[in-house]
Parts: sequence; structure tokens; C-alpha cells
Amino acid sequence: MSQPDERPTEFQIQVPPELEAGVYANFLSVWHTAYEFTLDFGVTQPPQVETPEDPDAPVRVGCRVVSRVKIPVTVLFDVLRALNENMTRYEAVFGEIRRPESPEPPGTSGS
Repeated sequence: MSQPDERPTEFQIQVPPELEAGVYANFLSVWHTAYEFTLDFGVTQPPQVETPEDPDAPVRVGCRVVSRVKIPVTVLFDVLRALNENMTRYEAVFGEIRRPESPEPPGTSGS
């Protein structure tokens, strides 16, 4: 007979109805302490230049955090491995993931 700690573990994930839809995020900020990594998922706001007449003024993009996830350092490699495995499966089905190309500035041509 197998010992309880030798049996395979099967997680039964249950998502509460209020979380089933998920949230949209197009920005990620990551920071850490000695004990955990924090992932702040956010949605970017329209860019703004505080001083348009100053060519050196920075463009500021506000980001509203929609979800904060704290991960123990000991789990980080499992998270990275799971993301990599799923990205590989995604690309096997749908093709290589590519970033969108930047649009050409006005007045230039692609020829």
C-alpha cells in the first residue's frame, strides 16, 4: 500500500462565480522582498505630457492596478515553468507569438 505522501496530488480548482470573468490587464509590474514576489497587473491609461511645450518633458502613462498577486519565492520557478509550458502549447496550436509592429510615423513610406 502506498504511503499518503507518495500518492499523486490532483488539485480541484474552484473559481468563485464573481471571479469567473477575470479582469483585463495590459501591464505588469513585478517587485520582491526576501520572501515573496509581488505581481501587480494593471490597465494603462492614456499617455499625458504634463508640459507639452517642453520637448524633454516625460510622457506619463498612468496604470491602474486591477489585481495584485503575491507569490512565495519557493513557488516562482513553478510559475515560470507553467507559463513557459503553456506558451509552448499555445504556439504549437496558433503559431509564434509576435509583438505588434510600431506604426510608421506620418509622412514616411514603407517603400
